[in-house]
Amino acid sequence: MTKKVYHLSNCGTCKRIIKDLEIGDEFVYQNIKAEPITEQQIEQMKDLAGSYEALFSRRAMKYRSLGLAEKDLSENDYRNYILEEYTFLKRPVIIREDRIFVGSAKSTIAELKALLQ
Repeated sequence: MTKKVYHLSNCGTCKRIIKDLEIGDEFVYQNIKAEPITEQQIEQMKDLAGSYEALFSRRAMKYRSLGLAEKDLSENDYRNYILEEYTFLKRPVIIREDRIFVGSAKSTIAELKALLQ
Protein backbone atom coordinates (compact mmCIF):
# COMPACT_ATOMS: atom_id res chain seq x y z
CA MET A 1 0.00 0.00 0.00
CA THR A 2 1.55 3.27 -1.16
CA LYS A 3 1.26 6.32 1.05
CA LYS A 4 3.80 9.00 0.18
CA VAL A 5 4.23 12.74 0.64
CA TYR A 6 6.68 14.69 -1.54
CA HIS A 7 7.30 18.06 0.10
CA LEU A 8 9.82 20.69 1.12
CA SER A 9 10.53 20.67 4.84
CA ASN A 10 10.92 24.47 4.90
CA CYS A 11 7.76 25.20 2.86
CA GLY A 12 5.07 26.85 4.99
CA THR A 13 2.28 25.74 2.66
CA CYS A 14 3.41 22.10 2.77
CA LYS A 15 3.66 22.20 6.58
CA ARG A 16 0.19 23.76 6.91
CA ILE A 17 -1.46 21.23 4.58
CA ILE A 18 0.19 18.24 6.29
CA LYS A 19 -0.88 19.58 9.70
CA ASP A 20 -4.43 20.43 8.57
CA LEU A 21 -4.92 16.98 7.04
CA GLU A 22 -3.43 15.34 10.14
CA ILE A 23 -1.20 13.19 7.94
CA GLY A 24 0.88 11.06 10.25
CA ASP A 25 3.58 8.43 10.24
CA GLU A 26 1.50 6.07 8.10
CA PHE A 27 2.86 8.12 5.16
CA VAL A 28 6.45 8.06 3.93
CA TYR A 29 7.81 11.61 3.69
CA GLN A 30 10.36 12.70 1.11
CA ASN A 31 11.91 16.15 1.37
CA ILE A 32 12.58 16.75 -2.33
CA LYS A 33 15.41 19.21 -1.67
CA ALA A 34 17.41 16.78 0.49
CA GLU A 35 16.37 13.66 -1.45
CA PRO A 36 15.78 14.52 -5.12
CA ILE A 37 13.02 12.81 -7.10
CA THR A 38 14.15 9.81 -9.11
CA GLU A 39 13.17 9.01 -12.69
CA GLN A 40 11.12 6.08 -11.40
CA GLN A 41 9.25 8.35 -8.97
CA ILE A 42 8.43 10.97 -11.61
CA GLU A 43 7.18 8.21 -13.93
CA GLN A 44 4.86 6.92 -11.19
CA MET A 45 3.60 10.45 -10.53
CA LYS A 46 3.02 11.07 -14.24
CA ASP A 47 1.12 7.79 -14.62
CA LEU A 48 -1.19 8.80 -11.75
CA ALA A 49 -1.53 12.49 -12.71
CA GLY A 50 -1.88 11.94 -16.45
CA SER A 51 0.94 14.24 -17.55
CA TYR A 52 4.19 15.87 -16.48
CA GLU A 53 2.57 19.26 -17.03
CA ALA A 54 0.07 18.48 -14.22
CA LEU A 55 3.07 18.12 -11.87
CA PHE A 56 4.84 21.28 -13.05
CA SER A 57 4.79 24.48 -11.00
CA ARG A 58 4.62 27.73 -12.93
CA ARG A 59 5.04 29.58 -9.62
CA ALA A 60 8.70 28.57 -9.29
CA MET A 61 10.99 31.61 -9.38
CA LYS A 62 13.11 29.98 -12.07
CA TYR A 63 10.06 29.69 -14.35
CA ARG A 64 10.24 33.42 -15.09
CA SER A 65 14.00 33.84 -14.75
CA LEU A 66 14.61 31.13 -17.37
CA GLY A 67 12.00 32.67 -19.66
CA LEU A 68 9.93 29.49 -19.72
CA ALA A 69 6.64 31.41 -19.89
CA GLU A 70 7.59 32.47 -23.42
CA LYS A 71 8.48 28.94 -24.52
CA ASP A 72 6.21 26.18 -25.78
CA LEU A 73 7.23 23.36 -23.44
CA SER A 74 6.76 19.69 -24.34
CA GLU A 75 5.93 16.89 -21.91
CA ASN A 76 9.59 15.89 -22.06
CA ASP A 77 10.62 19.47 -21.18
CA TYR A 78 8.34 19.45 -18.12
CA ARG A 79 9.80 16.11 -17.03
CA ASN A 80 13.40 17.26 -17.44
CA TYR A 81 12.86 20.57 -15.62
CA ILE A 82 11.24 18.79 -12.66
CA LEU A 83 14.12 16.29 -12.46
CA GLU A 84 16.76 19.05 -12.75
CA GLU A 85 15.24 21.52 -10.29
CA TYR A 86 13.09 20.47 -7.31
CA THR A 87 11.26 23.82 -7.24
CA PHE A 88 9.50 22.92 -10.50
CA LEU A 89 7.49 20.18 -8.78
CA LYS A 90 4.08 21.47 -7.69
CA ARG A 91 3.88 20.83 -3.95
CA PRO A 92 2.92 18.98 -1.98
CA VAL A 93 2.42 15.77 -3.95
CA ILE A 94 0.52 13.21 -1.90
CA ILE A 95 0.01 9.67 -3.13
CA ARG A 96 -2.42 7.30 -1.47
CA GLU A 97 -2.68 3.89 -3.12
CA ASP A 98 -3.57 4.65 -6.75
CA ARG A 99 -4.61 8.31 -6.25
CA ILE A 100 -2.42 11.38 -6.54
CA PHE A 101 -3.07 14.86 -5.18
CA VAL A 102 -0.84 17.58 -6.61
CA GLY A 103 -0.45 21.10 -5.26
CA SER A 104 -2.24 23.26 -2.75
CA ALA A 105 -5.48 24.18 -4.53
CA LYS A 106 -8.42 24.24 -2.12
CA SER A 107 -10.36 21.74 -4.27
CA THR A 108 -7.41 19.31 -4.27
CA ILE A 109 -7.00 19.51 -0.50
CA ALA A 110 -10.76 19.15 0.09
CA GLU A 111 -10.84 16.03 -2.08
CA LEU A 112 -7.89 14.53 -0.22
CA LYS A 113 -9.38 15.44 3.17
CA ALA A 114 -12.61 13.60 2.24
CA LEU A 115 -10.61 10.54 1.21
CA LEU A 116 -8.58 10.48 4.44
CA GLN A 117 -11.61 10.66 6.77
